[in-house]
Amino acid sequence: MRSHATAVLNAALLAAALTSLVSAQEPPRGRGAAPRVTRPPLFFREEWKQTAAGGEHPVNPSEALSNPNLELKLYGKEVLLTGSAQDDNNPIHLWTGLCATPCAVALRDRNNYGDLTGLARIRWVTKVSGFHQVRPIVKLADGTWLVGDHADGSTVDWLQSDFSLAEVRWLRLDINTVVTKGNIVDKPDLGRVDEIGFVDLTPGSGHGAGGWIDVAAIEVFAKPIKR
Repeated sequence: MRSHATAVLNAALLAAALTSLVSAQEPPRGRGAAPRVTRPPLFFREEWKQTAAGGEHPVNPSEALSNPNLELKLYGKEVLLTGSAQDDNNPIHLWTGLCATPCAVALRDRNNYGDLTGLARIRWVTKVSGFHQVRPIVKLADGTWLVGDHADGSTVDWLQSDFSLAEVRWLRLDINTVVTKGNIVDKPDLGRVDEIGFVDLTPGSGHGAGGWIDVAAIEVFAKPIKR
């Protein structure tokens, strides 16, 4: 009789323990529940616009953009635009092969800052030569420039890449010389970003194989914040 009572008690204790475990694993409900994290919308897309003459030529900020809501900023000299919308092997893109120094390109939404916190991400189509890599840059609302440690670029073919900005570590960037400064910035505030773009931290080697980056279409997924 005693063993039966003990078995019943043990079964009750086990059931209570399992119920407690399941309750602990369930998401919180009602008051005090953590807010749901959602992916931000497309903030902007740019795929560049070729001139009527086509071919390879220096980038003209007033002519190179297909998105009328954006402004194009160039840092460094001799970034070129080339390619054709009808050629998958050579899409319209920006090219850094003639940059004698490091150079960068940034895009600015005329009406909004970008909130690059949470699940904000960048998607771009790139190709590189040599040891060059495409890295993200941002200009914060207070004027601070940062460059990320995320790097993309295939020497074989054009590749589309997505990356989350929450996983990027940042260094300060002297935009006048396009050179990194100092140590890793601890938890920079990306809630109000003024400009978003990419950088080639190594001078170009000219035409042919050697060293340069190509950047075709670029998309930024972020919450817009009115200026």
